[in-house]
Amino acid sequence: MTTYVLLSVLFAAFCHASWNAIVKFGNDRFFGLVMISVFSGALAIPAILWLGLPSPEAIHWLALSVLFHIGYTYFLSQAYTHGDLSQIYPISRGSAPLMTAVLGALLFNELIPLMGLIGVLCIISGVVLIAFAGKKFTLNIKGKALVFALSTAFFTACYTLSDGYGARASEDPVVYTLWLFLLNGLVLAVPGLIKYRGTLLVGIQQYWRSGLLGGLMQLISYGIAIWAMSQAPIVMVAAVRETSVLFAMFLSIAFLKEKFNVMRVIACVVIVFGVLLAKLSH
Repeated sequence: MTTYVLLSVLFAAFCHASWNAIVKFGNDRFFGLVMISVFSGALAIPAILWLGLPSPEAIHWLALSVLFHIGYTYFLSQAYTHGDLSQIYPISRGSAPLMTAVLGALLFNELIPLMGLIGVLCIISGVVLIAFAGKKFTLNIKGKALVFALSTAFFTACYTLSDGYGARASEDPVVYTLWLFLLNGLVLAVPGLIKYRGTLLVGIQQYWRSGLLGGLMQLISYGIAIWAMSQAPIVMVAAVRETSVLFAMFLSIAFLKEKFNVMRVIACVVIVFGVLLAKLSH
């Protein structure tokens, strides 16, 4: 992974952490996901009108990715319904890059150097350490919540691979990204209209600023990640993206005055070491 790609993915991770820290939609996480998807799709329209259609080679990847994103959205909302954030997050985010590595090797024979694999494992380990910092390191999670969390990770791995190969097949990864956000917005608008038909206008009036900001940050964050996957191994990009947890931790320390304990120091060292290995393994 070149320095330019690495820095770009780290910036994307920072954007991801930022909109997760800023955007709040009450206690209804599905409504938040729908709002962000719809606004990011709307923001993509002006650029699509200028840049045009995606290349034919990328269309089937787009279709697959939309289906995987639907699965991701459903299982993520269900996971947070049945489990606690502090347990769902490390399982879904920490295991997704590992699943991406396994699926990439099995389905596409995409293997990464040993040093890169160690770097990926270090980043995953650091993510889990941060998520459990200040808590007992136990898996206190009910059966359904665990299933939904692992299902979320599985769909994350699937859409990551689909978008990575879609970006590579596309003549222009930017066009692919814009169409992906537009299609996701259109598809998720349907269940949103059905579920919130009585309260949708009130919700939009209350949260449109957060939705607009979240949509913009999501578009920038994942757009950079899709471009990076056309330039570097998909697994390594997926792992480096998880440094968003590191940025989220620093934001919580800076603005929420959370403590910077020993576990978090160790996690930071492990993640930084993993990122350095990812950089050196190209």
